[in-house]
Amino acid sequence: MNLQKVCENYLKDLPQRTADVIERRFGLKTGQKETLEAIGQSFGITRERVRQIEREGFEKIRPEIRKNEEMFAYFKQIISSFGGLKKEDNLLDILGQGKNQNQVFFLLTNGQGFERIQEDDNFYAFWTDDKNSIPKAKKVINSAISRFKKDRKILSLDELAEGDKEFFASYIEISKEIQKNPEEKYGLKNWLEIKPRGIKDKAYLVLKKKEQPLHFTQIASLIGELPFSAQKKVHTATVHNELIKDDRFILVGRGLYALKEWGYETGVVKDIIFKSLKQAKRPLTKNEILEKVQKQRFVKENTILLNLQNKEYFVRDEKGRYNIREA
Repeated sequence: MNLQKVCENYLKDLPQRTADVIERRFGLKTGQKETLEAIGQSFGITRERVRQIEREGFEKIRPEIRKNEEMFAYFKQIISSFGGLKKEDNLLDILGQGKNQNQVFFLLTNGQGFERIQEDDNFYAFWTDDKNSIPKAKKVINSAISRFKKDRKILSLDELAEGDKEFFASYIEISKEIQKNPEEKYGLKNWLEIKPRGIKDKAYLVLKKKEQPLHFTQIASLIGELPFSAQKKVHTATVHNELIKDDRFILVGRGLYALKEWGYETGVVKDIIFKSLKQAKRPLTKNEILEKVQKQRFVKENTILLNLQNKEYFVRDEKGRYNIREA
């Protein structure tokens, strides 16, 4: 259907000013919707008078519009295929084939059997042809939010969906609490996996994805490959500065960073030796200390042994084992 022509035909028999008001209110010609206030000022009338003219125009053309049963049956078929409701932006794009969204909005507004639910703090605006679908959608959304809070990780539609995936996706897309990232994974809106804030969050995602410590130059390079990144080149010095300042990251070697949540301890080699001895609650051999420290730091044996010689912190007993020097 040529929706532009369809809408023009419905308006052609209206008085010129009435047709102009409706065209401008819905942006049927220019693509830009105008407010009651702006239209009223151009005609030298009040916004309430503009509203009245619009309403009178609808009363004249609405019976004729509703005779187009084939078109509205198609609209209904599409909405029903998504479980009885669809987020407004997405529905208008589908029905308008990417170019006639304003015409679709105008026709739905004047059609029969369709209802627009306005945007609020929790939901985006959406259209429905079955009001029973609304409580169903809210139940699905609440269930998904509960699962996210329990699992604390992003999920694909296949992992998340219960029942018909088309219905499920249509229901959760109206929620402002649930968002989808560029990798088609869903999560809660404030999660950095959904909407990372700045270099440090992107560095976190890189390490999380690679699951191993990385040099800051590697991290800088990999940030540019993230789907969130508009910048393809990130300055290594900037990345290094962010890693140093953020306590989510632990320096585990020369320029090597890991995530604290992986179990890495803060501090230099001396601190790691001290913590290892304190946790053991007994003297440890040289090899035991080497093993424990090398789980925490990517350093040479000599570096660890040199720190062990610090008599201000550590003592060696007659069996060659090491312990914390008591104050």
